[in-house]
Amino acid sequence: MVCLGNICRSPLAEGVLQHKAWKAGLQWSVESAGTGAWHTGEPPHHLSIKVAKHNGVDISKQRARQFAKEDFLNYDFIYVMDSSNYIDVKQMSGKLWKEDKVDLLLNELYPGENRAVPDPWYGKEDGYHSVYELIDKACDKIIEKYIAGSTRYEVKSTDKSSNE
Repeated sequence: MVCLGNICRSPLAEGVLQHKAWKAGLQWSVESAGTGAWHTGEPPHHLSIKVAKHNGVDISKQRARQFAKEDFLNYDFIYVMDSSNYIDVKQMSGKLWKEDKVDLLLNELYPGENRAVPDPWYGKEDGYHSVYELIDKACDKIIEKYIAGSTRYEVKSTDKSSNE
């Protein structure tokens, strides 16, 4: 799960998907990162922690880290929160880039539409709740597709750098 700073959206996505995977009996390792390094080592934003806790998910022990091209070797799939993250991950990955390993998270709910998970950074708590709901629904879809036997959630569009 990748966003810009790894303190708002991607920590929520990591926590939600890991929680749902455990509940489904799946032994997945879910991690998150940011394309920027501004917050490396910091915990998630206090409102992300609060909203996650309100929904029964503890993300308080997470610490921000920057995405590394080696993540392509270490993870089966990489979800990004918006088209800017997609472009950044592509540029940061260099020769390890594989388009079929990366997609926008909300393409799970809205295939091929390349919708962004809004960044709640400058907003109020209600924005974090809205973001949580979107992430929660997308993570439900990921688990549902996996359990149904999908070998990989089809990449719906070849150009994910537009239509935020």
